[in-house]
Amino acid sequence: MKDIRPVNDAASLEWALAEIETYFVEAPAFGTPESDRFDVLASLIEAYEERRFHVGATMAEITPLEALRQVMEANGYTQADLAEILGSRSRASEILSGRREMSLGHIQVLRDRWGVPADVLIPRLSHAH
Repeated sequence: MKDIRPVNDAASLEWALAEIETYFVEAPAFGTPESDRFDVLASLIEAYEERRFHVGATMAEITPLEALRQVMEANGYTQADLAEILGSRSRASEILSGRREMSLGHIQVLRDRWGVPADVLIPRLSHAH
């Protein structure tokens, strides 16, 4: 199988996403080496995201705040780290205590700075207040 490598950091994730994107333009025929390569790339990406972001079946069942806490714990981020990227200690405190929901701006910053998928931070209708 040509050019397969581990996905274990942001750079290798970007590479894998760029590689797999070509298969969305023209899907490989089932049972071909290209189809197998697509499956392997998809598995590598999924495994990396699961390790990094704890994305999985349980993610649909948790709130954006719980997702943020999981990401912070998994990556060793503190409330001070959150305050630094949000630009406000009080805002970080309000979010982590559940007194304030994350704004779209907060979600964008977390996506851009920490690489957190925005969809895990957007409130679902069943979790909205």
